[in-house]
Amino acid sequence: MEKQRVVLTVENHVGVVTMNRPEAGNALDLQMAKELMEVAIHCSENDEIRAVVITGVGNKFSVGGDLKSFAKEGDEIGTHLKNVTAYLHQAISYFARMNKPFIGAVNGIAAGAGMSLACACDLVYASNNSKFVMAYNKIGLTPDGSGSYFLPRIVGMKRALELMYTNRMLNAQEANEWGIVNDVVPEADLMNVVMELAENLAKGPVHAFGATKKLFAHSLQETLESQMAIEATSLSERAISQEGQEGIQAFLEKREADFLKN
Repeated sequence: MEKQRVVLTVENHVGVVTMNRPEAGNALDLQMAKELMEVAIHCSENDEIRAVVITGVGNKFSVGGDLKSFAKEGDEIGTHLKNVTAYLHQAISYFARMNKPFIGAVNGIAAGAGMSLACACDLVYASNNSKFVMAYNKIGLTPDGSGSYFLPRIVGMKRALELMYTNRMLNAQEANEWGIVNDVVPEADLMNVVMELAENLAKGPVHAFGATKKLFAHSLQETLESQMAIEATSLSERAISQEGQEGIQAFLEKREADFLKN
């Protein structure tokens, strides 16, 4: 599945989504947002794909929104941005809520919507030369692409506001220390490290992964008792599922579970 601005390849049950505008730093314009949504739907619905990796072509992850294309809209820029964000936000919603692990491979600058997109990933691995900056307030704008949702949950409210107000740029190591990325690896090793992880996760219980994501998301708005009630329901549902039955039986038989057959 290949499009002009977003490329999807599938290997060993891993869908690799590559933002493909190297001449523009993989900036998000209306067409890229549309294609990203289409790819997100495909990834979420295709049973062959059991884990998803997102990265950018070249030496940048994404510099964020394509301000040049936005400015060309003149007085219609507000309407245009509602169209862009409609597609972008739907794409992020599909990626974030699908059962399959969603892994970011940040290969350079992640700015604005690019940083928001990285924050929306379940796991993030960054090359040692990558940098992260929200960038919005510097040009008088506010975050999109889920940035105002995920960033304060990852780093805390005060640090999130600091990143917004001051336009502070974090290097890869700082982003790791702040919890934005899971690990920093040499640039040449980034995709090998991420693909090895993604292929291992693709062999795992994807429906249990999805249920776990939902539990964690709910935990931010539930009381202790209501969350434990949700946990009990989810656990019992997973125990009678094909994945749960295979996992329990494999444990009792002292063998590796084969979740690919479920």
